[in-house]
Amino acid sequence: MKYNYMTFKSVSYAMKAESILKKNNLNFKTIPVPRSISSDCGISIRFKEGDNEKIGSLLKGIYEKVYKDL
Repeated sequence: MKYNYMTFKSVSYAMKAESILKKNNLNFKTIPVPRSISSDCGISIRFKEGDNEKIGSLLKGIYEKVYKDL
């Protein structure tokens, strides 16, 4: 299965994103940022590649960057 990773500028943005995704019953996992990714915040969200558009639109303005299929 292919996963995408979303990074955030701060922990508060990551927590806000987690809350939004839970309210929308989307499958994701909050994990430490993978070593191959650089981010100001040490938390990222991993989700299925097929949910990229939906999650991206829900979190517009909250996330920093999406890394595809690492």
